[in-house]
Amino acid sequence: MDAFAVTIKLAVLTSLILLVLGLPLAYFISVTRWRFRFLLEAAVALPLVLPPTVIGFYLLVLLGPNCFVGRIAADLFGEQL
Repeated sequence: MDAFAVTIKLAVLTSLILLVLGLPLAYFISVTRWRFRFLLEAAVALPLVLPPTVIGFYLLVLLGPNCFVGRIAADLFGEQL
């Protein structure tokens, strides 16, 4: 029952966070004529197009010690991924 309760709490919390972030973002995308709107649309659609394993791999590469972002994170937190 504990695992079930944690799963329900996580699902509710995730849904609320995505609702708070997603609705304003969807409204902005639908009404704006911003020149680089296509980049924002691509970033929003990326999790639908790429499988989670690919996104996870890209995050590992981005946060790894050979990338600029990874070196900054290692300096800030004292740990390497």
